[in-house]
Amino acid sequence: MHLEDLKPWVGKTETLEDHVTLAPMAALAATLDRDDPPPRLGDDLAPCWHWLYFLPVHPLATIATDGHPKRGGFLPPVALPRRMWGGSRLAFMHPQRAGSTVTRTSRIADISAKQGRSGPLVFVRVHHELSDAQGLAIVEDHDIVYREMPLAGETPPQAPAARTDEKYSRRITPDPVLLLRYSALTFNGHRIHYDRPYAVGEEAYPGLVVHGPLIATLLIDQLRRQYPTAQVKTFEFKAISPLFDTAHFDICGRLDGDLATLWARGPQGQLAIQATATLASH
Repeated sequence: MHLEDLKPWVGKTETLEDHVTLAPMAALAATLDRDDPPPRLGDDLAPCWHWLYFLPVHPLATIATDGHPKRGGFLPPVALPRRMWGGSRLAFMHPQRAGSTVTRTSRIADISAKQGRSGPLVFVRVHHELSDAQGLAIVEDHDIVYREMPLAGETPPQAPAARTDEKYSRRITPDPVLLLRYSALTFNGHRIHYDRPYAVGEEAYPGLVVHGPLIATLLIDQLRRQYPTAQVKTFEFKAISPLFDTAHFDICGRLDGDLATLWARGPQGQLAIQATATLASH
């Protein structure tokens, strides 16, 4: 399917409603090893924890071999086999609260293509607006990247080196339990995160892939640990190179004024995710 065949999907919309329930909040807090008290109705939802809601509850009969829903439907039927979360840009107008009802309106904002170092790439940008009784709460632009499978023996492009001037950091040792928990919490069936034979044998990864949004959540979580009174107003991140459960990685950050610069550094010092956040107060 050519890019022009996908253009009719631009402008397509989808509206869903969900409730901010307590169980996912408690489960993610436990998964991140936070010592928060049990969540209660009325508590603020932490930044990026809205990814626990509006889950992709597609029937099992509609799931493809890789564990993702079959192509088509709301998202365009891009033929390239690998699908990855390339990054997001988020603005937080006010916190969502446990017990509230939230509406998410999503729109396919753009579809584009280019030739990358490892073959053709297709980019799909999805614009989300989340609203509750107080009005617009979160605006998010989500970038999805599609690419070919690597050729046999192909060496992945070398990632740039991550910076080393952090003011704080935390070492993360990913394991299958962490990845399975996050997959379950976000109802993400993609097998690269929990099925090692598939990830290694079919998609040629060296191990289980750490979810991009999980790393982004860890970046924001560590920022909250360092500055507990800070209010995150904007957050954006971009995936640079994948991380796997075969080695540790470091969550790093520094705050200069109200601008937080955040990044994930891999075991060879490579840049995995780069991000920034702006704070209202701290």
